Amino acid sequence: ASLHHRREGNMTKAIRIHEQGGPELMRWEDVEVGAPGEGEARVRHTAVGLNYIDVYQRAGVYKLPMPMILGMEGAGVVEEVGAGVDGLKPGQRVAYAGMPPGAYTEERLIPAHRLVSLPDSLEDQQGAAMMLQGMTAQYLIRRTYRVRDGDTILVHAAAGGVGLILCQWAKHLGVTVIGTVGTDEKAELARANGCAHTIVYSRENVAERVREITNGEGVPAVYDSVGQATFEGSIDSLRPLGMMISFGNASGPLAPLDSGMLAAKGSLFFTRPSLMAYTAAREDLLASAGELFDVVMGGHVKIAVNQTYALEDAAQAHRDLEARKTTGSTVLIP
Repeated sequence: ASLHHRREGNMTKAIRIHEQGGPELMRWEDVEVGAPGEGEARVRHTAVGLNYIDVYQRAGVYKLPMPMILGMEGAGVVEEVGAGVDGLKPGQRVAYAGMPPGAYTEERLIPAHRLVSLPDSLEDQQGAAMMLQGMTAQYLIRRTYRVRDGDTILVHAAAGGVGLILCQWAKHLGVTVIGTVGTDEKAELARANGCAHTIVYSRENVAERVREITNGEGVPAVYDSVGQATFEGSIDSLRPLGMMISFGNASGPLAPLDSGMLAAKGSLFFTRPSLMAYTAAREDLLASAGELFDVVMGGHVKIAVNQTYALEDAAQAHRDLEARKTTGSTVLIP
């Protein structure tokens, strides 16, 4: 493919937006991909991951310069490397997640220091499906609040991409996971993936159920990617000195935080972490990916690619994700 592209003047196909808004603004069009500059690699994608952050970037929750190619995660093959790139060569299988965006494309240039070599025993689709969600799960339960054997934690959206990975990984570490889900089908899926207790939030009071399950104590940590709709229940599920970890806002952004409330509810901690900050240093990126690969190759965490779409159908994938029709991970195939 690469020779063909070079003869054709380096054109490749990508999903690009020219303004932020709805899925209908996503266009499948020709873009030019030049030769890699210093410290860069040119990667031909075999699979691209779909994540909720793509929706935020498309919709304008995060302002980004236009036009832009969406997508924070992918797997593929190195086609060419620029000057000063060590440890990467053409033909090597790689995966990545994080800034800069630009994954919804057949080929792209990317800073070589963001690429991680994909182990032979992992498939490309797994690689594309697990880097962002898996490394997010890694920092959440190994660094932000480091779970311990015997802990009980609350995880929102337990049947989602991060949720299913986090539930399995936490169970492997001896943790009891209480997961919230939207439907009985999702509850079943979460339980099959290591979730000990499920709460269907549409008909159950989350904080009350958490208190019942924990004999009135509450949990030391809540992992919340839903945002506005779940905030109050999350806070009220924590025990004194507990940590509220807000790592997404699928239901809308949180209102400004009243720090006095954190004191009144028992000296609570509140944090809004991002994968970008936790993997900014290359050694942190490699450590995170390494731990993730280990638990997946060890069979402790299975990566559920529950939906695939052609990359050119990315708008439909976005619609389904926003309509809560997807579970686990979704992969776009160039």
